[in-house]
Amino acid sequence: MMAFFWKRKESSTELQKPGSESSAPDTEITNASAGEAQPSEPTTAEIQQDQETAGARPGFFGRIRAALSERIQKTKNHFIGQIKAAVKAASKVDDNLIERIEEILIRADLGAETSMSIVERMKEFEARGATPDELLEVFKKELLSIVERGQRTLTIGAHRPHVILVVGVNGTGKTTTIGKLAAEMREAGLKVMLAAGDTFRAAAIEQLDIWASRTGAAIVKRDMGADPSGLCYDAMEKARDGGYDVLLIDTAGRLHTKTNLMEELKKVVRVIRKVDPTAPHDTLLVLDATTGQNAISQARVFTEALPVTGLIMTKLDGTAKGGVLIGIRNLFDIPVLKIGVGEGVEDLRDFSAQEFVDALFAE
Repeated sequence: MMAFFWKRKESSTELQKPGSESSAPDTEITNASAGEAQPSEPTTAEIQQDQETAGARPGFFGRIRAALSERIQKTKNHFIGQIKAAVKAASKVDDNLIERIEEILIRADLGAETSMSIVERMKEFEARGATPDELLEVFKKELLSIVERGQRTLTIGAHRPHVILVVGVNGTGKTTTIGKLAAEMREAGLKVMLAAGDTFRAAAIEQLDIWASRTGAAIVKRDMGADPSGLCYDAMEKARDGGYDVLLIDTAGRLHTKTNLMEELKKVVRVIRKVDPTAPHDTLLVLDATTGQNAISQARVFTEALPVTGLIMTKLDGTAKGGVLIGIRNLFDIPVLKIGVGEGVEDLRDFSAQEFVDALFAE
């Protein structure tokens, strides 16, 4: 679970009623109530399915989680399953086995650099006369050492509001991830505001509005095409003045206009720092595991432009390319804070390196 420092509030005071506070003419702030009627026709299948699973139980986290090894079955079979088969078929550790493992690593989307690094490590044990089974154990420890480096959880400290800037290209599940984070934080008793900063997509604004209604979070939004920096400035002031614990900011993700996108994101950071020089307190990059090596390229682009503090890897349940998580951890000194392994709110999980590696090797 996410780590928090807060004083739990009574539900009747967690969200402000719309009051006399003035706002910019083109800015709308809505304080949703958790008891409001839900929108009857969500705009995406993902939101709709998640509403159905959430509505079937009293709390967001009431359902027993499926074992992680079941959720990442495709990656486990495509990646570790093939390596286990190669090791089992080998009578000894030799160049043929090492080359076979290297081929599997590259096809599993770890990337050439990470694959070579692991192979060089394994060659050391080949020279020592290790058995195939011993080599497999060394391989498991090597993966763990890569993914557990700098491991931490998403922590909401004492500063209020704790501002979280969420970035990533369109299609990664960024807006849905923000909604799930809001649901988890609201379940923990925090007063949450959402800022619909992706003003270039009407669907993103509408999705975030649905999540605000579902979770009882407030939302600051404007019409499509509005200035995202101005919206974020308004959200910062309203979150500060309204005593909110957390402000989650959605952003645009048009990678095909990379330069303009990055400049816009940098502008957003400059503007929110006019209200709070310490913000954002977390910058989270959302990556889609199904894109494989493209996720590494995206991580490179965003980390060059922004001080990314954590990664969220989505859609690990629907791909055989989950090995890219290992490649990204090897190349970037940024911890994976959350992984997405399903459609439900509870399927956005805290990342545990040990649990992840154990799930990959589970029989």
